[in-house]
Amino acid sequence: MSTRNTPRTRSGTAQAPGLAALAGLIADETRAAFLLALFDGRAWTAGELARHAGVAASTASEHLGKLVAGGLLAEERQGRHRYVRLADARVAQLVEDLAAYITPPGTERPRGLRESSAGSAMARGRTCYDHLAGRLGIAVTDALTGLQLLRRDTGFALTDDGLAWFDEQGIPLVRTGRRPLARACLDWTERRPHLAGVAGAALCRHALDAGWCVRIGSERAVKVTDKGERVFAELLGIEPTTLH
Repeated sequence: MSTRNTPRTRSGTAQAPGLAALAGLIADETRAAFLLALFDGRAWTAGELARHAGVAASTASEHLGKLVAGGLLAEERQGRHRYVRLADARVAQLVEDLAAYITPPGTERPRGLRESSAGSAMARGRTCYDHLAGRLGIAVTDALTGLQLLRRDTGFALTDDGLAWFDEQGIPLVRTGRRPLARACLDWTERRPHLAGVAGAALCRHALDAGWCVRIGSERAVKVTDKGERVFAELLGIEPTTLH
């Protein structure tokens, strides 16, 4: 029987309007700049984001309203100040995955010494929302894998020894919602996956709280401290030269 005049089913396109709306939220340079700035995992005020993106306060407020309404940002108010942050880890994952498609750093020459230094610091070590990235993140992920604390044959998964290792270091792995315990996140500077998920976030938080790493500058860059070099060498066998 001919199906030429049979009405096309909408089962395959029911999500199209929502996907188009989501893409539209991100497909604006100012809003994209806001999302990337908030990728440091901290809350920013509307004024801080306006200055960061180089737009007027009224323009920033309009864009932030759209991002909050679209579910990409969460809003908090303290007195007269309005703070926003990425809504959750799923939004961070979405932004990071999209950022991985951008032209890799290094293919365009930096415009000055300051930009070159900032780019080098970000490539060396940074936070990727709430976990470690850059050469630091890759080094930690490779070390965990080499010690058989992390499996990567069928996606990322902590082994029994890996779970015990986190417990021994006093790093609690508290699962909330549907966030996986371990997840591979494509590193946009190294072009290799680093550890994300609950385990990645817990390790990053512990590294900062314990003074293994410190934030530097106004971006997401982090630096391994002298203490951190000793700890990473003792616990994971990471050579300090790898972290420079």
